[in-house]
Amino acid sequence: MSKPVFLSLFFLCLAGCPDLCSQNTRYVQVFLGTDGTGHTFPGPSMPFGMVQPSPDTRDEGWSHTSGYQFQDTTVLGFSQTHLSGTGIGEMGDVLLLPFVETPDAGLKNRLDKKTESARPGYYTVHKKDGVRVELTASERVAMHRYTFPTRTANVLADFQHGIRFLTDTLVLESDVKLEDAHTISGWCHTKNWGKRRYFFVVRFDQPCIQTDTLVRRKKENAPRFVLRFHLPKSRILHVKIALSTVEVAGAKRNLQAEVPHWNFDKVQKNAERAWAKYLDRIQIEAPERQKTIFYTALYHLLLQPSNIADTDGRYCGPDNQIAQAPNNEYYSTLSIWDIYRAAFPLLQLLAPERVNGIARTLLLHHRSAGFLPIWTAWGQDNYCMIGNHAIPMLASAARNGFTGFDHHDALRAMVETSTRSHINSDWELYNQYGYYPFDRLDNEAVSRTLESGYDDWCVADMAALLADTATERIFRRRAGFYKNLFDPESRLFRGKNTAGQFRKPFDPLAATSPMNNPGDYTEANAWQYFWTPAQHDLPGVADLLGGRPGLTRHLDAFFSLEAQNADKFLGQEAMIGQYAHGNEPSHHIAWLYAFSDAPQTGHRLLRRIVREFHNYTPDGMIGNDDCGQMSAWYVFACLGFYPVNPASGAFVLAAPQVKKARIRLSNGKQFEVTAKHFSEPNACSRQVWLNGVLKPTPSIGFQEIMAGGKLVHEMGKCP
Repeated sequence: MSKPVFLSLFFLCLAGCPDLCSQNTRYVQVFLGTDGTGHTFPGPSMPFGMVQPSPDTRDEGWSHTSGYQFQDTTVLGFSQTHLSGTGIGEMGDVLLLPFVETPDAGLKNRLDKKTESARPGYYTVHKKDGVRVELTASERVAMHRYTFPTRTANVLADFQHGIRFLTDTLVLESDVKLEDAHTISGWCHTKNWGKRRYFFVVRFDQPCIQTDTLVRRKKENAPRFVLRFHLPKSRILHVKIALSTVEVAGAKRNLQAEVPHWNFDKVQKNAERAWAKYLDRIQIEAPERQKTIFYTALYHLLLQPSNIADTDGRYCGPDNQIAQAPNNEYYSTLSIWDIYRAAFPLLQLLAPERVNGIARTLLLHHRSAGFLPIWTAWGQDNYCMIGNHAIPMLASAARNGFTGFDHHDALRAMVETSTRSHINSDWELYNQYGYYPFDRLDNEAVSRTLESGYDDWCVADMAALLADTATERIFRRRAGFYKNLFDPESRLFRGKNTAGQFRKPFDPLAATSPMNNPGDYTEANAWQYFWTPAQHDLPGVADLLGGRPGLTRHLDAFFSLEAQNADKFLGQEAMIGQYAHGNEPSHHIAWLYAFSDAPQTGHRLLRRIVREFHNYTPDGMIGNDDCGQMSAWYVFACLGFYPVNPASGAFVLAAPQVKKARIRLSNGKQFEVTAKHFSEPNACSRQVWLNGVLKPTPSIGFQEIMAGGKLVHEMGKCP
């Protein structure tokens, strides 16, 4: 579909939105991010839901980690689980493809793209063979409605399918049963990004009159069936698919508890109401275009993490043992390296009822695995990315006053994760040298050192909160290890070996990545990782540069040094100088200007990033959304504050990118942000007032926001 056709259909849908036109759901464009590197999916989900039925147009490749690209015109089928915006493919469980027999066999996989549309809780498309597909979902149950052109109908049920990452096997073993003419159930054990086991039940509202089992291809360990139906006069076939991490009986209980009926429209309306409830927690005054980007960003933020506990609260943990989740909450799809920065702090403001459950999940994982999680999908850790950033998540929740988890237990987990070596950390090596030497750790040594330093600061701050002075002292010292890698010549952090010698040769503009170009940095270069310690110790970083003037010069150089051979596979995407908005290590850097000699430069840069790298079209997201982190950055930028140090309980202030925003807080209060004289071209924020009192520093605390009130920016022309 061409972009003009897409936009025409989108605004037509906006004008004719049924039932919920007064709600912010009408602004959500679920196709935003599905074309290019955003890697989002268009299918429906509940907020924080276990299932996400959506079309899979390919099952492998970096471009299809969500299973879908907007430009694709053919479909493999519609599977029930997906990750949003990740850089590696996973999930794609239980693929179904409705089709009719035609002389042109290829028609069964071709899409009529002009008919494709979606909104929160609903997706539909016509296939070229005449079948209309509609999808919706409850939390644990996907529901499909197929309308066929004839009363003779076929459905491919493929249990071998999955969205693959560097594997041609996927399913290790399976047990799938045709229980009766209406029901298929079973389980699959897969090895992909990680190892996991999922259980399912598939139920049809019409009896299957014939089942053909397809011949298994090489390395296939799960069946594929073609099911044949004779439909009533309506020519409609309904399907419900429930999943569980525990057992088939658990999937059946989920199905009975959530969707015991066959009313597709009822499930759809319930999903739309759930989205309206969350999306209406913020109101903004902005043009329609910006509202579309803003509320779509909120939508993407709230897709995950996913509550994978069954309706009875049982779940399968990382030790493959069945356990009972407190309050029936156990969260997964935790892209922790990404979301600790902005997505989790934003959830604390907008979905605080989920925060204690997420924190308890981190601690339950620690209890089972012996250390806090790194990156979990379906409850299993794939150990992707570096650092131990569940630590700042726990520290943030505790600092911001969430009490639904044991803070002392959290500190114990943080200390154990930071002192007992595990798959992601060699603490003996780190403590021996005060950094990770590149001749003992041949990949990401600098990035691992710098990110461990931030985690160490978070442990120290948590210890201070709990008056544990001995632990605080140990980790305050470790939090300064980053200085051991500072190179006075390049004024950057540079790899150092066990003899204390800096790496040679050294190219500060060369980006490295563990999969594509191994080196000392993680999907970034030396300039981009220089600013990592600024999350927790900006004064210390500034001292290395000669104070505030040196900090300003270094920021100016960073945003003006031209990128060389920018490669999106190395995190070099959406560039301004060395700033790479397409990847997380850069996300806090423009906000650091608030503490420089030129805060207005930061305001101008933030406005430029918002306008150049975020749009309301399918290709309007440059860089992986990474389970809502990119979207959270955009929301914070519009509101005019950002968690540079996510665990500190403070947000750095800058010029808002909307005229007015109002947040409905969970305590019944409201927090309002107003930009006076917002229409001023290239306006900067000159002064900021909170409830009539001038803010003396460019920051605001979490508790100040939760107290409600009005934050007013006096805008004026940038110097």
